[in-house]
Amino acid sequence: MIEKKKVGMVSLGCPKNLIDSEVMMGLLSRGGYELTSDRKEADILVVNTCGFIDSARQESVDTILEMAELKQSGRLERLIVAGCLVERFQNELRREIPEIDACIGVNQIEDILAVAKPNGRRLLPVYSDGAATPELYLYDETTPRLRATAPYTAYVKIAEGCDHTCAFCIIPRLRGRFRSRSPESIIREAEMLAAQGVKEIVLISQDTVNYGADLALRDGLARLIDSLALVPGIRWIRFLYCYPTGISDELLRVMRERENVCSYFDIPLQHASSRVLARMRRGGTRSSYERMINRIREQVPDVAVRTTFIVGFPGEREENFEELIDFIRAVEFDRVGVFIYSDEEGSAAFALEEKVDPKTARRRERLLMKEQARISRRRNKQLIGSRVEVLLEGRSKESDLLLEGRMKSQAPEIDGCILINDMPEGCEAHSGDFVTVEITEAMDHDLIGRIV
Repeated sequence: MIEKKKVGMVSLGCPKNLIDSEVMMGLLSRGGYELTSDRKEADILVVNTCGFIDSARQESVDTILEMAELKQSGRLERLIVAGCLVERFQNELRREIPEIDACIGVNQIEDILAVAKPNGRRLLPVYSDGAATPELYLYDETTPRLRATAPYTAYVKIAEGCDHTCAFCIIPRLRGRFRSRSPESIIREAEMLAAQGVKEIVLISQDTVNYGADLALRDGLARLIDSLALVPGIRWIRFLYCYPTGISDELLRVMRERENVCSYFDIPLQHASSRVLARMRRGGTRSSYERMINRIREQVPDVAVRTTFIVGFPGEREENFEELIDFIRAVEFDRVGVFIYSDEEGSAAFALEEKVDPKTARRRERLLMKEQARISRRRNKQLIGSRVEVLLEGRSKESDLLLEGRMKSQAPEIDGCILINDMPEGCEAHSGDFVTVEITEAMDHDLIGRIV
């Protein structure tokens, strides 16, 4: 009997990248390979990289170098690099890290079997080489996929690519034009996931609220979610990455009326200063953002709003940053993430003047996060004494003495959690169960409670 080759997968970056990794694992498994989580046991290793900003690129390169060492000290025969970093720096990767045996870009996911073979091709054409552009890729419900998330949660990519021209972003160059899956394909996938025991689905794309525009669907996301809410077994539906100018009243209606649609918005605003937003090529102004958030909160009273900001963008002056601080004080977001601007070659912002000193950018990041921590703590304290539905995720990373879970307003991996330190005697709670928790304490990002 011929022993199956073992394949290890290292997935870096965002959930959108994770789905690409899950598809590659599904294809490899169907192709006769055995998957392993032990890198030292792998005959073949695939590193699915992120190349969006400098810190992500560095993490990707460090990981590739770490895996390359296994070719000298372990059984590793073949090292494959995939993903966004390949789209940008394939030639440099091959030159600087000769241990790499093959590279595939983001639109060549289905070629993973071709490059996994011992005599597989070393190189496939990707954008960065200026060679023939492969057909833009987007998986569907028939594509093999091995999920790497918890059994009760799954990401569903509803579209790929982006048509926006944000000055700081190179995603359209890496991922191609915006294209949506059909509603029927997504609903069938949700039904399949529900049959596998999935209780929470998280819809993702680069521009989620634009879903269906390329298919001539009006209010495409709202109509899609309205249909998904009817899939038996799906307890929570949430969606991430909303462009701020696309949130319709119909979408708010669906969120308000469908009990299993989480009252949660993830809207990356990036800034509040009109001057900086214009230089970023973003739609909207501070006043239009405030009106939008007020409209969301009026129509969905229990909503939680998360956003992200970029500090240190070229031309961001001190008064522009002060306006951003004033904006978060006025709006009081439930969650905020802050990124320091990364000067990406190939982006429109790369050519802008008035670069911000890195030390100044780091100071602004600290100040913004410090201010948001105060806001989050105050908003969290308002929850003390309330009872909320919580999806239990198991033992806490903080301590084996605590359980951990999330409420509807907490997305997996990116938000805080509920730490559970008490439950009724004889209560048996397991990962994937939904329980009622009374909030007893509040911290900057996490909450503490007891099962009732």
